[in-house]
Amino acid sequence: MAKRRKLCGRNRERLFSNLCIAPSLAGVLIFFLIPFGIVIYYSVVNNPVMHEFVFLDNFKALFQNAAFITAAKNTATFSAVSVPLALVLSLGLAVLLEANIPGKSIFRTFFLSPLMVPTASVVLVWQVLFHNHGTLNQIIETFGGDPVDWMKSSYGQIIIVCMFLWKNLGYNMILFMSALCAIPRDIIEVAALEGAGKCYQFFHIKLRYLSPTILFVFILSLINSFKIFREVYLLTGDYPYDKMYMLQHFMNNTFNSLDYQKLSAAAVVFALIMVVIIAVLMIAENKFGEDVES
Repeated sequence: MAKRRKLCGRNRERLFSNLCIAPSLAGVLIFFLIPFGIVIYYSVVNNPVMHEFVFLDNFKALFQNAAFITAAKNTATFSAVSVPLALVLSLGLAVLLEANIPGKSIFRTFFLSPLMVPTASVVLVWQVLFHNHGTLNQIIETFGGDPVDWMKSSYGQIIIVCMFLWKNLGYNMILFMSALCAIPRDIIEVAALEGAGKCYQFFHIKLRYLSPTILFVFILSLINSFKIFREVYLLTGDYPYDKMYMLQHFMNNTFNSLDYQKLSAAAVVFALIMVVIIAVLMIAENKFGEDVES
């Protein structure tokens, strides 16, 4: 009798738990899974009217599209440069601010202030700096140099890399500072007593405990690097210079032209690439941090 009551109590708890998470599951299903299923369907049909199954023809046409190839190369280059820089610089700043240096609170405020600035205001500052007749060109002309049209030059990606770092370093730094504070102090103290130097402590102890945070910051920075479209769009419009034409420019312009098949194929390719990258990172983090967990 007691076992039966206990089983009924567990069933009630399970039912109550399922009822609590049902709205969230319904939201994920309606706003994420079903729309993505529709995107996959559109990527393998010829158009939304005829619905003729063409399988991989849309993907073949996508990879033969010059605009997509340019956007994919630019986005990959930007992410390959900006994401590791954001990871390394924010970790370096967190380690620096963990030490007893004067003016730590001022530095924290300085690096966190970009988070409070709207994107439009950030872009306005960058336009003032890097416009053809902007502040930087005036400084160059003062010293006898020739002005550079930064937004239409090969230096365009350097500008948006700097903007990306300026906008994201502070948040990543706070995440690393929190993770550094969570490392057991007794392990660091024992290592110091055993004669381990600061470099050894960092690379052989702290980095192992930081591996989950490094993975999270890397994925977060990677996602943010694909969202740089807002800044570039406000700087240059729908069709920027080739070096600043990103994947989201391609998707936005394809959507405006109502080419749903090409847009859906690009979205599926993009999702697959993200899944592969995140899976590889999670496997690497599990291998790197398994001894810490044990």
